[in-house]
Amino acid sequence: MGRPPCCDKSNVKRGLWTSDEDEKILVHVSIHGPGLKRCGKSCRLRWTNYLRPDLNHNNFTPQEEELIVRLHKAIGS
Repeated sequence: MGRPPCCDKSNVKRGLWTSDEDEKILVHVSIHGPGLKRCGKSCRLRWTNYLRPDLNHNNFTPQEEELIVRLHKAIGS
């Protein structure tokens, strides 16, 4: 059993990189410099779990809490 592929989500672009995508990386590195002394996986997880602008950092609503409790009772943890 191998590791799951890194690009297994349906909204992730796969295949060859475009010249536009390459240019975006080159511009970013030319402005900010290379490397953060962090691995790629760590950078991706930081973005995915903390920095994305569409993340909701608010507390659960009472309705969300009730749903969590109800689903936990139904299917467990």
